[in-house]
Amino acid sequence: MKEVTKEVYLKWYEDMLLWRKFEDKLAALYIQQKVRGFLHLYNGQEAVLAGALHAMDLTKDKMITAYRNHVQPIGMGVDPRRVMAELLGKATGTSKGMGGSMHIFSKEHRFYGGHGIVGGQIPVGAGLAFGDKYNNTGGVTMTYFGDGAARQGSLHEAFNMAMLWKLPVVFIVENNGYAMGTSVERTANHTDIWKLGLGYEMPCGPVDGMNPVKVAEAMTEAIERARRGDGPTFLEMKTYRYRGHSMSDAQLYRSKEEVEEYKKIDPITQILDVIKDKKYATESEIEVIDQRVKDLVQECVDFAENSPYPEIQQLYDVVYAQEDYPFLPHKL
Repeated sequence: MKEVTKEVYLKWYEDMLLWRKFEDKLAALYIQQKVRGFLHLYNGQEAVLAGALHAMDLTKDKMITAYRNHVQPIGMGVDPRRVMAELLGKATGTSKGMGGSMHIFSKEHRFYGGHGIVGGQIPVGAGLAFGDKYNNTGGVTMTYFGDGAARQGSLHEAFNMAMLWKLPVVFIVENNGYAMGTSVERTANHTDIWKLGLGYEMPCGPVDGMNPVKVAEAMTEAIERARRGDGPTFLEMKTYRYRGHSMSDAQLYRSKEEVEEYKKIDPITQILDVIKDKKYATESEIEVIDQRVKDLVQECVDFAENSPYPEIQQLYDVVYAQEDYPFLPHKL
């Protein structure tokens, strides 16, 4: 695994803090009805992304996930201002304002969505990996899904083919304890989701998803296995989300005490503790990082709010591809 240096810890802290504050601002904008539709926040699960990015090669590796998908593209290199603009439905967004919260996408940065169909991204992730193997790109696809999606039949079909063809894919279930509002204990007669890989003789195991170091270690091993042609790995990231399934979730299925207990192992706090213990940064230097994050989030909001909404014409431009279409000239 790449060494976890002082610089890595400082980057993890700043990145995870940005993702957390970015989504905290989204929650406020949602209440103001500036973000419409659904809004699923990642608060608490940031270590899963931070650790994975440390293990990935962003020049060729891909990522695909479900609809809790705002911070992943930022981690992959997408301009956070464009992500914010997409959430506000603006023309400067990643999908010109037509994807919204659940469908962030960037082919340029190899982030393939944001999928609203539960489990729908699992076979697509295997397909992306098939493309990499077929074209011999050396890339590996990180395919994320939630504990609820692990009960979908598409998972089993994808696992079977991925093992049969030794596809360069890492399947990651982010087990935050609840499929929407239903606890893992109520969705199956087993609670160790990673054991589903055993039925396909796929390397698999549990990972502490609240610690980016542990995530990076497991992801490095899985990615190296895939890259050398030995096929997929299935990892269960044991994590937790502090907010509800979506902004409309009343969270009646869990207690406030449970949430507070998990906040004691918050990934951002864990990293900050290491930074302070090892004297990687002074209090004033940490304050500079905090302010930089705060300023960037505000810059994202200002950019999004000052951007125009898409023109009606755009609806036709993204449907009709015929160059000599006689009725509506294209502008894209």
